Amino acid sequence: MTTGTPPSAGSATAGLRATWANWVEEAVRPRLRIARLLPSGGVGLVVFLAVLNLVLGLLPVAFVVATSTLVGEVPAAVGGGVGSAAWDRLTSIFLLAAAAFLLTQVLTPVGNALGQQLRRRVDSALRDDAMALMLRPVGIGPLEDQRTLDELNEAVRAFDRDWGTPGQACFGMVALVARYTRLVALVVAIGLAIGWPSALGVGAAVLAFRYGQRGGLRKYSRVGRDLIGRMREIGYLHELTMTDVAAKEIRVFGLTGWLADRYAAVWETVRNTFERARRRVYLTPYLVLTLLGLLLAGGAMVYAAQLAATGRVSLTALALGVQAIVLAISLGGYYPEADTSTQYAMLSLTALQRLRDRLDELDEGQPTPGRAGVPPGTPAASLAFDRVGFHYPDSDRTVLDGIELVLPAGRCTAVVGVNGAGKTTLVKLLARLYEPTSGAVRADGVDIAEFDPVLWRRQVGVIFQDFVRYELTAAENIALGAAHVPVDRAVVLRAAERAGIAEALLALPDGLDTPLSRAYPGGTDLSGGQWQRIAIARAFYALEAGATVLVLDEPTAALDVRAEVAFFDRFVELTRGVTSLLISHRFSSVRRADHIVVVDGGHVVERGSHDELIAAGGHYARLFTLQAKRFARGLDAEDDEAEDDDTEDTAAVAEGVSR
Repeated sequence: MTTGTPPSAGSATAGLRATWANWVEEAVRPRLRIARLLPSGGVGLVVFLAVLNLVLGLLPVAFVVATSTLVGEVPAAVGGGVGSAAWDRLTSIFLLAAAAFLLTQVLTPVGNALGQQLRRRVDSALRDDAMALMLRPVGIGPLEDQRTLDELNEAVRAFDRDWGTPGQACFGMVALVARYTRLVALVVAIGLAIGWPSALGVGAAVLAFRYGQRGGLRKYSRVGRDLIGRMREIGYLHELTMTDVAAKEIRVFGLTGWLADRYAAVWETVRNTFERARRRVYLTPYLVLTLLGLLLAGGAMVYAAQLAATGRVSLTALALGVQAIVLAISLGGYYPEADTSTQYAMLSLTALQRLRDRLDELDEGQPTPGRAGVPPGTPAASLAFDRVGFHYPDSDRTVLDGIELVLPAGRCTAVVGVNGAGKTTLVKLLARLYEPTSGAVRADGVDIAEFDPVLWRRQVGVIFQDFVRYELTAAENIALGAAHVPVDRAVVLRAAERAGIAEALLALPDGLDTPLSRAYPGGTDLSGGQWQRIAIARAFYALEAGATVLVLDEPTAALDVRAEVAFFDRFVELTRGVTSLLISHRFSSVRRADHIVVVDGGHVVERGSHDELIAAGGHYARLFTLQAKRFARGLDAEDDEAEDDDTEDTAAVAEGVSR
């Protein structure tokens, strides 16, 4: 005969354990995380606020006791008249009640002001923590990971809207001292006035209300996490439709109506989901708990009335019991200073922990960020991609497949190839935005993963094809090429001159101090080609600030053919002696480079000088000929419409492209 727990009992026990574990995970641990944040607000401030809230919790109870005693003293005072001992006692009790009331009114705003100070201190520490967490990875892989972005969005959403922050939760947690001190004191008052069964019943009703309120809020807040992707889409559509990010295309393409409908549809989906969740979470529990509260509180009231009617309690006890019951039941409702802010702050802290765990997971298998300094003058001999393989996280497509490439120090190397050949990936690996999945990038034979990434990046001036247009002054936009040094206006001007943009910038209303955005007073915007030159100027500024490697990824994509040819003709001269890497899919633009490498399918398929590659008649020669013919046809078409004094310049450019 087999003995043991019946299967049904075992299942019930397992279910209870799971429910308990879930409650601990969702309710207890997040509160402990909030409690651990309190010292970051200042131990002295936290202790003072706790004592202050203890006093604020007792003052209303003192007021109830005083006013109840006042009611009981009225008959004797009226009978004795003004000047009697009973009247004097009534007056003293009134003054005590008034003092309790006034002190509550005075101390409440003091507590709120100090609570806001606690909130700011804690939030400031948490913002720093979140920023340090996202800046921790050596590269940008985590910023392109879907799960990381979801956790980051939830972790910082409270800070973005300045509501429901961990600092608010700390303030709310301290404020709960007043709420629960008041509840305990009221339960004691009810017990002393009309009996402990009534007191315990009222206390149970209040705690049931609180469980329904906080438990419902906890369940309701989960819906927001399930809709993070939708909420991010709403934010994106909001930015797209209500800023100048895509204002021109939206109007030219006639997308205003379509985007408005898309925004409304997504918002409707989110709203309907929240409304269904609200009904499911709150409606039935509200009805059940309201019935329970009415029975317990109403029963206590009826019992108090019966005691008073039969003379078993005094008028003072009746007044005290009734007031205490009413005030206690009011504590079962919503706490604006604690409930919502604490719940969403717990979600934020939990997301922050999940974000930390996700970053730890992404770090597994990645090289440990080196902390060695970079020797002066590195690279003195070469930069080399030593059998480097790479594929992006969560992707099986191989971008680089054991590529071997040497960039001689002090020389200009051009890497060309069709779109998708892996050219930009080489730049990301060189700048340590990603780490190779195999092989290594070496500077003078040393794996650059051994260097401190910050120090290494100071050696590398990079301009990506998707460079950022910062809403800053012209000088600041250029000086961002080496933000670790103070802005040197003379160097800014030289960099602008080398990039061919100085004259245009000096002609702006405030010269180099003009904001490059129409969103600011006195600001202006630049053309695409001018912005491209600003980006190029950043690279030149980085060189003057001490960078030894210059990388330009499609640096002339926004320039016309003439400007492109002119730039590359000057570039080699301007960067002579600098280890430079040019990335381009335009073969005709890099003919002056010391060394040209053709990349296709993640492999180096050809290498040599322009003349050597043309003579070889391979991949480079075929694509160069095709592009040269296309550019020449374009220039010939322009020649037909150009004025006579432009004919010589156009022919010279066409000849340069065709060489």
